[in-house]
Amino acid sequence: MKSKEGNLVSDLWGYAPAVGHNAGNMLVGFKVEATDGSIGKIVRHSDQAGLSYIVVDTGVWIFGKDVLLPAGVVERVDASEQKVYVSRTKDEIKDAPEFDKDKHLGDPDYHQRLGAYYQQLRG
Repeated sequence: MKSKEGNLVSDLWGYAPAVGHNAGNMLVGFKVEATDGSIGKIVRHSDQAGLSYIVVDTGVWIFGKDVLLPAGVVERVDASEQKVYVSRTKDEIKDAPEFDKDKHLGDPDYHQRLGAYYQQLRG
């Protein structure tokens, strides 16, 4: 999948080999840790090839907003602590395009915009 700018973003939609390709199967309910602190709990996931993601309920941290994170931002999973560590800061996640539970199911442009946002954060 390529963004309109032509940057490859498809690697963001799969779990890193160290995390495992079926990681999402066990993650619902796990806490999510950004690089600078906790952001919420996983409420949904997808392990679809080329379109894997987690949805995080941020609770009161971002006024109860859910955020969709591409699986490629997951750095590691600590099953014993039931925590998922992601490679983005709280502000980067807060500033991401808003999660739209209807658009994400059938709108490839939505995934391209979201992927392009996280891709540009790689620096």
